[in-house]
Amino acid sequence: MRFRTLTLTAASGAALLAAGVLPAHASGTSAPASAQEGSVSAADLLAKVTSCSQISSGKYKTDDETSATVPVCGKNGAVFWKADMDIDCDGQRTTNCNENRDPWYQDDTAFHQSDGKPLKAESLPYVVVPSSSSIWNYSGAGIKGGGVVAVIYNNKVEYAVVGDTGPTKIIGEASYATAKALGIDPDPATGGVDSGVTYILFKNSKVSPIESHSAAVSLGDQLAKQFLQNN
Repeated sequence: MRFRTLTLTAASGAALLAAGVLPAHASGTSAPASAQEGSVSAADLLAKVTSCSQISSGKYKTDDETSATVPVCGKNGAVFWKADMDIDCDGQRTTNCNENRDPWYQDDTAFHQSDGKPLKAESLPYVVVPSSSSIWNYSGAGIKGGGVVAVIYNNKVEYAVVGDTGPTKIIGEASYATAKALGIDPDPATGGVDSGVTYILFKNSKVSPIESHSAAVSLGDQLAKQFLQNN
């Protein structure tokens, strides 16, 4: 969950530099991208989301300092939005996701593993949805914790789960692992990307257990094929 501002980001970066500590990927190089997941291409999925039938009552900001320009759009069997990607490092403490690496770190996620523990942002690809508000109620649209999301960036598809909730007026956030797999700098303080990310959330889907990425890929591939057939 993030309430980022340019001032906070700059301040945290200055503090790291003053302390002589550089975050991972501070050189500006992105983590290596994974191979294409599943059998459905990014191009085929993107061809189905070229126009928006808006289902949200309003639009979202991508960050605190931006204007509200992003609608939630409806399709047969899915909802989608096109936004930026901020990095969520919340949940279980790991090497790269903790208070020292993330100025906004929280030790919990909205949805939990099958053993009751918070999710691991560093290793599990997950997406953050805006908390329910007058703008849009994700659960009313058939989106559940553990639901499958196809995240598309730079002609790559990464399957993730709905793993956390964020601010009511901001959209466009995913876990450290999601960013890393897509070749986006996953550093929670300085990483992310300003635009070009498409999130397709499949309605009434649920990965079990939520922490199984292989299960998300398997179910995601099936749902992506259905999505192409039904739209």
